[in-house]
Amino acid sequence: MNDFAPYSTFNLSAYRSGALQVSHGANLGDALSFADELVLDDTYFLKSNALKARLSVVPGRTGAFTIAQRSDVGCAGAALHLDSCLTFMSPDGRTTEMLVLVEVDEAGDVAEVYALPLSPLMAKTDLTLVGIDKESAHTKLAEIACVSFTSGTRITMATGEQRRVEDLRVGDRVLTRDDGPQVLRWVGQSTVRALGEFAPVLIKAGTMHNADDLIVSPEHRLFVYQRTDELGAGRAEVLIKARDLVNGRTVVQLDGGFVEYYQLLFDDHQIIYAEGIAAETLLADMRTSPALPDELAKRLETGALRHSDRSYLDFSLSTFELAEGDVTQLLRRASTG
Repeated sequence: MNDFAPYSTFNLSAYRSGALQVSHGANLGDALSFADELVLDDTYFLKSNALKARLSVVPGRTGAFTIAQRSDVGCAGAALHLDSCLTFMSPDGRTTEMLVLVEVDEAGDVAEVYALPLSPLMAKTDLTLVGIDKESAHTKLAEIACVSFTSGTRITMATGEQRRVEDLRVGDRVLTRDDGPQVLRWVGQSTVRALGEFAPVLIKAGTMHNADDLIVSPEHRLFVYQRTDELGAGRAEVLIKARDLVNGRTVVQLDGGFVEYYQLLFDDHQIIYAEGIAAETLLADMRTSPALPDELAKRLETGALRHSDRSYLDFSLSTFELAEGDVTQLLRRASTG
């Protein structure tokens, strides 16, 4: 099976290693590094002037990544390895997980280390390193990539029935935009802390012609047919991530508590209808495969599950391609002509 084409680029919001520094412990004064150089019980702090940057990445079949063109940080074409998942504890006892990614140069030497926190970090707050896990990092990243509906979301079935996502079962027939009724092959479920990369996005009723509120994971892409090209995309059909629609009014991110997510998988990557909005189903690729059951992951690895052949990626708009202003208003106008 071939590596994925360059248009399968995804964006991560990450800190450079120098943004986090050891204030107490064996590595006093050092910046964050990769797992083999870290020492448990070292205490870090996030510098007050630290800013996240867009790290654009292309997944490869071997589990490694490549830094994409137009990435805000890193050298385009350089290899990027997902090193580990770290766990930090703050003075109040709360824990924060952080993915560590390592950029290497052509000689195989470390060029930069990046930190991807899975929940928000507060500047100048002590963060004591209490866990170093080199096994779960790919699964954690996959969980972010697995587009998900929240419990209570009504899905349009082949019969026209509106059924709650938590009531769906393998074998059910769901209405798809392009292929009519299709059989549901897998339903995933997870309950996570609704913070940072896992905080769901609420699209309030009526915002995108949805009959009721729709709440999805931040990476979930919605399908819009533009009667007029308000976004300047150069095409009528576009897919836009929920996180890129957030405007603080009609589309908001819900931080706090826990959220129950559901993932829907078909033989092909599909567009289905959730609360009346056309939205994608789970795309099985080398980024999401660690979150899939072993049987499905093996089918993907051997090429038996070929979502890359029909993944709608040509329709996807990245953040830097979007027009200025309130994207939701532009899309609403575009879809009504």
